[in-house]
Amino acid sequence: SNKKLHHCFNHYLLCSMKVQLFIPCFVDQLYPQTAFNMVKVLEKACCEVSYNTNQTCCGQPAFNAGFWDEAREVCTKFMNDFDGADYIVAPSASCVGFVRNYYTKLFDNSSLHNKVKELTGRIYEFTEFLTDVVKIENFGAELNGKATYHDSCAGLRECKIKAGPRKLLSHVKGLELVEMNDVETCCGFGGSFAVKFDAISVAMADQKIINATATQADYIISTDLSCLMHIDGCIKNKNSSLKTMHIADVLANGWE
Repeated sequence: SNKKLHHCFNHYLLCSMKVQLFIPCFVDQLYPQTAFNMVKVLEKACCEVSYNTNQTCCGQPAFNAGFWDEAREVCTKFMNDFDGADYIVAPSASCVGFVRNYYTKLFDNSSLHNKVKELTGRIYEFTEFLTDVVKIENFGAELNGKATYHDSCAGLRECKIKAGPRKLLSHVKGLELVEMNDVETCCGFGGSFAVKFDAISVAMADQKIINATATQADYIISTDLSCLMHIDGCIKNKNSSLKTMHIADVLANGWE
């Protein structure tokens, strides 16, 4: 409607937020469509979106594996790649949580200490950026069915994201949101944990799927594709009809 367009134009004039995308490695390689959908939603929110093709990794895998010196190199590159951006937005609470909470540890008492502090103040997980910075909750999305939301450990514990994604999903036309039991329990992925302790990891995902299935949901939605990838692999082994969806794909659904 004209009213909506007028509001958007005013919003654009007021802020014209410059957003630089950070697309994590596995999203780039395995789920590029989610990244494109995130751009669609951000542009609908009147953000000026750019993508630095020099970007690589945030450094989390090396850090978690104990290779702190190697991680420092990757993290320094990350800081240089995103230097000067108003906001950095990523479709992953895991990567955002790592930058926010562990870069300070890696660069403590170094010449980059202040740069790190400044960086951690302008990086946001996608849903958090929509609800806390842009302050738009309804994107006119449509998805018919019942869904349950999975809180990723990084989203919940490292980024303190809980209500925001649920608010965004509550405005999706045709979507009924149902909470599952033990919603705050880990899905079992945990990066290298899934490789080192695969039996425990799969058992945790199985329990998550049992809880999600009990809600009679068609979809399990999350902010993190790492969790969804792990859950989806276990769903396929169970021949379950449950589908996984990243929240960016949900919010871009039902409009061109």
